[in-house]
Amino acid sequence: MKEIIFTENAPKPIGPYSQAIKVGGFIFISGQLGIDSQGNLLSNTKEQTRQVLNNLKSILYSAGSNLEKVVKITIFFTQKDDFSIINEVYSEFFTKEPPARSAVCVAALPKDALVEIEAIAQV
Repeated sequence: MKEIIFTENAPKPIGPYSQAIKVGGFIFISGQLGIDSQGNLLSNTKEQTRQVLNNLKSILYSAGSNLEKVVKITIFFTQKDDFSIINEVYSEFFTKEPPARSAVCVAALPKDALVEIEAIAQV
């Protein structure tokens, strides 16, 4: 049985999707933007990446999991020169045994965000 995950500690979805779905021992987290819980998009790649990862943390916690149980991350970003900034912040959150990861430079993201990250984690 699937369970819809929602927390007030992360931004509300901006479209017809759930923050996350828990099913079969896994949590599938929708792409998160660098938006704080008040709906404000932060101004630069470093701040947005940190906020995205904090949003992921909040969603994981509300689903009974944490960053150490993340098995796969997908990062979407719009500025190829910002990849090292994203990696710098990312490595603060995943210090040991980082999850599998893909990173894709895209033309644009919703709300003109610079970074979007989705994740899959174990419960």
